[in-house]
Amino acid sequence: MGNTALALTGFVGWTLALLILMEAIRSYLVLTGRVPSNGFPPDNANLSPFMQRLARAHMNCLEGLPIFGGLMAIALMTSNTAVTDGLALWLLAARIAQSCIHLASTSIWAVNFRFAAFAVQMAIGVWWTLRLLAG
Repeated sequence: MGNTALALTGFVGWTLALLILMEAIRSYLVLTGRVPSNGFPPDNANLSPFMQRLARAHMNCLEGLPIFGGLMAIALMTSNTAVTDGLALWLLAARIAQSCIHLASTSIWAVNFRFAAFAVQMAIGVWWTLRLLAG
């Protein structure tokens, strides 16, 4: 498996891991009677700050997947992985870093580092778009 396919699989897998973590915690809360099964708004607003950050980190992955995953899929479908292979694992690392920072803190420094990780992804996405369009 090349770097592009590995990064795309990793991106999907990371998104799934965040979802599994969120649903495991939600299941625990339901099974212990702390929250009714219909008591979960999408943003976890009625739960702990960690659960709210977890919902947001998962949503960030879902929002980024069509863009960054789409570019990797285009490269794979058009046999242009030479465009994406070099930075694909860096994009995945930046995505995981963004999520982990999001889960850890909302301090000013954390938010700044989280944005930096997202900015890396955006820069890679722009670079890939230009290179794929140049063909």
